[in-house]
Amino acid sequence: MTNLAIVGTGNIAAGYLTDLRTYPGIEVVGGYDSDPAQSAAFGAAHDLPIYGSLDELLGDEKVDVVVNLTPLSAHVPVTRAALRAGKHVFSEKPLAPTAHEARSLIAEAAAHGLRLGCAPFTYLGEAIQTAWKLVRDDAVGPIKLVYAEVNHDRIESWHPAPQGPYRAGPLFDVGVYSLTALTAMLGPARKVWAYGTILKPDRVTLSGEMFSPQAPDFSVVVLELAGGATVRLTANFYVGAGTRQSGIELHGERGSIHIADWTNFDSEIRVGLPPEPVALLGDPYRGIPWGRGIAEFVAAINEGRPHRCSAEHAAHIVDILAAAAQSQQTGAPVEVSSAFPSPLPMPWAA
Repeated sequence: MTNLAIVGTGNIAAGYLTDLRTYPGIEVVGGYDSDPAQSAAFGAAHDLPIYGSLDELLGDEKVDVVVNLTPLSAHVPVTRAALRAGKHVFSEKPLAPTAHEARSLIAEAAAHGLRLGCAPFTYLGEAIQTAWKLVRDDAVGPIKLVYAEVNHDRIESWHPAPQGPYRAGPLFDVGVYSLTALTAMLGPARKVWAYGTILKPDRVTLSGEMFSPQAPDFSVVVLELAGGATVRLTANFYVGAGTRQSGIELHGERGSIHIADWTNFDSEIRVGLPPEPVALLGDPYRGIPWGRGIAEFVAAINEGRPHRCSAEHAAHIVDILAAAAQSQQTGAPVEVSSAFPSPLPMPWAA
C-alpha cells in the first residue's frame, strides 16, 4: 500500500481525492490546508483526517507521497519542504513560477533520491493517446501545423476563488494542458513568440467582490518545435461556449487529426481529409479521472521505472511560459534550449 497525503484542499482537491480512492494499492491518509476552516470543512465532507500543520503532515512516517494541490505561489515551498522531509511529490501545474525554481526542485529531488512528478496528466487519457498513436503511425504525414484553442470562459462565474488563476493568467493556468500534450507528442519547443492583453479589467467574484487580473486574460503564442511543427495556441479567460473554436488540430501533408476537447478523456477524435471519427484506444473514461497521473506515478515508483509526468517535462513547460512572458513584454521571439526525456505512450496505446 502506498500512502498519500494531500496539501491544499481547494477547488480541485475533491476530484483528486474521490478518484484516488478508486485505485487499489493507494490510500489517502490525510490532508492539510493553510486555511484551517477550509481544511476542517474538507475533512468533514470527505471523511478524511486533517493534519494540524504542514510540519505534522511531513513528520508522519506513514506518508509516502505528498500531493501538492496548493496555489502556484505555494508550489515551490511546499514541494521543497516535502522533498526535504523524505517524501515523493506529485505537484499540480505549473511545477514552479520560474525556470530557476523548477530546476532547483528537480535538483532537490535528485539529491534526496526521490521522485518528483507534475500535472497535467490529461495526455495519459484515451483521447490524446489515440491522437498520439495516429501521429506515431504517420496517419496524416509529418505534422507541420497545429492550432490549439484554450477558451476557458470567465471563470469567476463558477470558481469560488478566481483571484489565483487571474494572477497567473490563462496561459499559465490552462494553456499548460495543450502545451504538455503537444510537446509530449511532437517534442520540445525551440522558439516562442507571444502577445497578451487584458480584455476585461473589471471582474466580480461570486460573492460580489471586485478584482482585476494581474496577468493577461488573453494570450496567443506561436511555437517552433524541434521536430519541425509550428504551433499557434490561444488561451483566455473571456470566451467559452460562445465560440466555435475549440480543441486541438494537428495538420499534416495528407490530412488532419482533430481532438475535440483537450480535457476530457473520452473526447472525439477525427482523422483524415476530411477528418472522420475514429474509435478511441483503451476503455475511455467519461470525463477526467483526476487520479490517473498520480496512480501512474505511484506504479512507476513501485515498479522501479521512470514515471510519465516528469518534472523535467514540466520544467520545459515553465521555460515555454517564461519565454512567452518575455516575448509579450519585448515583442521579440525568445529561444528555448531545454529538453526532457520523451514520455512513453500508455501500454494499451503503444
